[in-house]
Amino acid sequence: MNKLLIQGGVRLDGEVRISGAKNAVLPIMAATLLAEGPTVVENVPHLLDVTTTVTLLTHLGASVTMDEKMGIEVDTATLNSQLAPYELVKTMRSSILVLGPLLTRYGKADVSLPGGCAIGSRPVNLHIKGLQEMGAEIEVKNGFIHARCDRLQGARLVMEMVTVTGTENLMMAAALAKGTTVLENSAREPEVVDLANCLIAMGAKITGAGTDTITIEGVDKLTGCRYRVVPDRIETGTFLVAAAITGGRVKLKNTDPRLLDAVLHKLTEAGAEITTGDNWVELNMHGRRPQAVNIRTAPYPAFPTDMQAQFMALNCVAEGAGTVVETIFENRFMHVQELQRMGADIEVQGHTAIVRGVEKLTAAPVMATDLRASASLVLAALAAEGETEVQRIYHIDRGYELIEEKLASLGARIRRVQA
Repeated sequence: MNKLLIQGGVRLDGEVRISGAKNAVLPIMAATLLAEGPTVVENVPHLLDVTTTVTLLTHLGASVTMDEKMGIEVDTATLNSQLAPYELVKTMRSSILVLGPLLTRYGKADVSLPGGCAIGSRPVNLHIKGLQEMGAEIEVKNGFIHARCDRLQGARLVMEMVTVTGTENLMMAAALAKGTTVLENSAREPEVVDLANCLIAMGAKITGAGTDTITIEGVDKLTGCRYRVVPDRIETGTFLVAAAITGGRVKLKNTDPRLLDAVLHKLTEAGAEITTGDNWVELNMHGRRPQAVNIRTAPYPAFPTDMQAQFMALNCVAEGAGTVVETIFENRFMHVQELQRMGADIEVQGHTAIVRGVEKLTAAPVMATDLRASASLVLAALAAEGETEVQRIYHIDRGYELIEEKLASLGARIRRVQA
């Protein structure tokens, strides 16, 4: 098992190319199961979750090839199984996204209940309920979702809570259903829009993606296409915070600042100078210490839960005190204890963390508990005195491509070693 060793105190400066979005590429790879003929997905990040998804598609019998630029071609002509086993699904909650495509195209799906980050309850009951309302027969037994149908029927589906994967699963299922499906209270995230655009490129009829009501008119078949995934807004935000927490400057290329309005607003509030172009964003702290900010997570377009831990790390070394309110996941403060080991002044009251900035964090051995928590520990280490050891970094490899190489290119003293 690997760990990162980070010598803090270096002001970051330079340029970084942002990778394709993890949270977009995984549902798009699941969507390739819907298409007749090969589909080529471009701008794919080299991540552990992508590797797991490739293994899952291959297990189902699909033919998967990868080129030198991380373009992935999936051809379902050889698909011979509708079983997604526990050993592949347990490490990654997004594996549930094969449920809708397998069921709607092949009439059956046997998908293990998912695992992934232990950040709180993300129930799949909304996926199941929606598919049942479209005519599926579903039994949950022995840790598996067993789903069957002749052909799914269009329906009006009102989701009890906003769910990104639920919206994506039902949108994919509806693409080949008979008739029209209306998804109400649907997620508005850019990654949902990206999936809809990919499905449209395959021949799907979808309107309203990016709003809370998505309408899908089912078609008889979808065909393969070539599709380029959007840039990763969370990676973009993480590197912006890395520069801010060290008082530095960073220019991020191959990204889309329009997907980051809430994050950029908070960084400006923290004292950063932000400039943007069509496909780049630059942050400059001019050597200043950040100001503490208050954040409250909520579904897009509000402040993303996936940036909460990074901003908590920023507040740890900021001037003043800030509150962090987590409204999405009930267990998403597990990084607090690790930050406290580095000298952070954090008080947790239910779903609210009160962070009082200190002048300096100090190095300590810390352990990542989930994907974004691991990013927050790396950021804290960049601003800490001494050498911090970040353990269990397999979490970070699930969502950040070459993070130590990218940070090193900005001047960070960071290296990966065998634990």
